[in-house]
Amino acid sequence: MIPIRDTVQSRRYPVINITIIAVNVFAYLIEMSSGDQLNRFLFLYGLVPARYSVPFISDHFTFGQQAFSFLSFMFLHGGFLHLLGNMWSLYIFGDNVEDRLGPMRYLVFYLLSGFASGLCHLFFNLESQVPTIGASGAIAGVMGAYFILYPKSRILTLIPIIFIPYFVELPAYFFLGIWFLIQFFSAAGASSQAGGIAWWAHIGGFIFGIIFLKLLLNLPQTGISDMMNRRTYKTKTPKLQVIQTIGSDRDYHLYGAMAITPQEAFTGTTKMVNIPWGFQKRLFRVNVPPGITEATTLRLAGLGKRAPDNTRGDLLLKIVIKE
Repeated sequence: MIPIRDTVQSRRYPVINITIIAVNVFAYLIEMSSGDQLNRFLFLYGLVPARYSVPFISDHFTFGQQAFSFLSFMFLHGGFLHLLGNMWSLYIFGDNVEDRLGPMRYLVFYLLSGFASGLCHLFFNLESQVPTIGASGAIAGVMGAYFILYPKSRILTLIPIIFIPYFVELPAYFFLGIWFLIQFFSAAGASSQAGGIAWWAHIGGFIFGIIFLKLLLNLPQTGISDMMNRRTYKTKTPKLQVIQTIGSDRDYHLYGAMAITPQEAFTGTTKMVNIPWGFQKRLFRVNVPPGITEATTLRLAGLGKRAPDNTRGDLLLKIVIKE
């Protein structure tokens, strides 16, 4: 299952989430520049359980090197596809979690989730000499937080069936629940000395992400977060909006709601509206006039359902103004 997008619109620009993605890309470029020294680089900056559990190995590293690896391992990746997959998941889920926690609490949350995922991997693979790298554990924490905060959100998911890509919208609790079960059963069937995917890091990150979310939500925002929140508020909703419509057998009109910001309500705006229609989607251009008010209904003539006399009903979009 490959997530494509979610249906929750963040209220602020995710400056910390984007910064984390940029740092991961920068770290990957440094990693690739190590050339013939790549294995040594990964053994030094990756998380190697044997460095902490086997005295003969741990004696070769300083306390600073041992501690720094718990931070650096979550910014390294095993290849471009590994990096791309992780950063795409972080891009989809991270903005909404940052929106709820605020910038500074989200940064603390992300690092704590990555650290906890590393500890879980270390505990279940004590004598492994295989370096573990990747942001997957920290991102699993983000996914755990998303699971709690937005369980009814819908995730547009790509499910490849043989060579045919199949797209389906799944509830977030179902998508993330299935993802967690896959991690758990994969971890249960994997050898503790095997290389590859750090399943227990994913499981630990997800569980501790939920715990850290509960703890951090009880902490007050800092002055820096308040300032960043004010400056990163979005003044516009996305240009493209997917709208779920409703109707009845006896009513050939379709009804939906379109969200805009107060600024867009004041100045007017133009949106591209994507409406699911069976197995297809219909795309319309909608002009919102300036000075529009909450609960105003825009009527798009002829865009509803087809009646028996071959005429069409209308599409009625209710305006919702959101901060």
